[in-house]
Amino acid sequence: MPLPRDLWVTPLTGAVGGYLASLAGWPLPWMVGSLLAVILVRCLTNRAFSELPGGRKAGQWLVATGIGLHFTSEVLEQVISHFPVIVMGAIGTTLLSLIGIAILRRSGVDRATAFFASMPGGASEMVNLALRHDAQPARVAAAHSLRLLLVVLLIPAIFTWSLPDVPAPARAPVDLAWLAGLLAAGALLALLWGRLKQPNPWMLGPLVASAVASASFDLHLGLPAGLGQFGQWLIGCALGCHFDRAFFRSAPGFLARVLAFTLLAMLTAALLGEVLGWLAGEDHLSLMLGMMPGGITELCLTAEALQLSVALVTALQVLRLFLVMFLAEPLFKLWCKNHA
Repeated sequence: MPLPRDLWVTPLTGAVGGYLASLAGWPLPWMVGSLLAVILVRCLTNRAFSELPGGRKAGQWLVATGIGLHFTSEVLEQVISHFPVIVMGAIGTTLLSLIGIAILRRSGVDRATAFFASMPGGASEMVNLALRHDAQPARVAAAHSLRLLLVVLLIPAIFTWSLPDVPAPARAPVDLAWLAGLLAAGALLALLWGRLKQPNPWMLGPLVASAVASASFDLHLGLPAGLGQFGQWLIGCALGCHFDRAFFRSAPGFLARVLAFTLLAMLTAALLGEVLGWLAGEDHLSLMLGMMPGGITELCLTAEALQLSVALVTALQVLRLFLVMFLAEPLFKLWCKNHA
C-alpha cells in the first residue's frame, strides 16, 4: 500500500508548532504545540492531512518507558503504602461519569450514548461497547476526543502556571544497554497486550516492563536528552489528526454539553483530590492531578514536568482505566435492567 503524498505535512507542522511552543515556554511544548499546530492547519486548509503510521504508538512506547523509570524500589514501596488512597481516588473519579450521564440524558441523548460517552477513559474500548449496545459511536468517539483535547490543553497549563517555579532536577544517568533492553521488552509486552485485546497496549506494556525492571534492579536511570520530547511530538501530531472543521461543526449542542461536563468533572476531581489529600495526609497536588478525567500519558508527563509524584499519578490513572474497562458494561446492563 503506497504512502500518502502529504505524509510529510503533519510531522513538519507538528515540529514547527512544538518548536514555537518551546520558545514561548508553554508546558509540555512538544506535545501541546504540535497538537495545536496540526489542528490549526487542518482547520484552515480544510484538508485531512495524513497521520504518521504508528506515530502515536511509537510516541507512547518512548514516553511510557521513561515514565516507568520513575518506579524505583523506594517509590514502589510508597505506592503500595498509599494503595487505599489510590483505590478511593480511582473509584471517586470513576463516579464523576455520573455528571456527564445526567447532563446528556437531560438533553435527550439516548441512554447508551450518554453512558459510554461519559466514561473517564478508554476511548476506543468505549466506542466498541457503544457499537455493541446500539449507541451512537460517532458521538461517543467525539466526546472522548474532546475530553482528551481539553485535558491536554488545560491541565498542564493550569498546574504549571498556578504553581511556583521549581528548579529542574539533575538529569538521571543514561544506560543505553538497559534502554535498548527495556524498549525491546516494552514492545514485546505491548504486542502481547494488544493480542489479548487489553486497553492501551502501547502505553501500559512499556510502562509495566520499565517499572518492573526499574523497581527490581533499582536502576535510577533516565531517557537520553530529547527522546522524551520526540515521543511527545509524535503523540501531539497523532492527536491533532482527530480534529478538523467537520469535527467542530458536528452536533455543536452535544459537544457543548461534553465541554460543560468535562469542565465540571475537572473541577470536582480537583476538589476530591484536595479533600482526599487532607484526610489521608498525602500530596494533594499529585492526587488532584491523578484524579483528572483521563489522559494517562499527558497527566503523567505533567507530573514529571512539575516534579510531582509520577508513580502516584500513574497508579491512579491506570487503576481507574481498569475499573472503567471491567465495570462499564456490567454497570450499564444493570442500569438498563433496573429501568426496563
